[in-house]
Amino acid sequence: MKGTIIDVRTREEFMGGHVAGSINIPLQEIPQRVDEFRNMEEPVILCCASGNRSGQATMYLTAQGIQCENGGSWLDVNHRVNS
Repeated sequence: MKGTIIDVRTREEFMGGHVAGSINIPLQEIPQRVDEFRNMEEPVILCCASGNRSGQATMYLTAQGIQCENGGSWLDVNHRVNS
């Protein structure tokens, strides 16, 4: 799968399981780290536990001009990556 997978859950949630190769940037840190997103391989695919927080992150980053998509649950993204 091309692009960069960002998991916006807390560090504790991320450590409990995540997509191999994904990067953990908790939702509340995104506004301070927008420049990092600008340097990532696109598309940026955001995921979390259910798709709610990644949806919020997608709306915010899209407004900042960053090409991204809400991948939903990290388990769904993990299935797509490994299919």
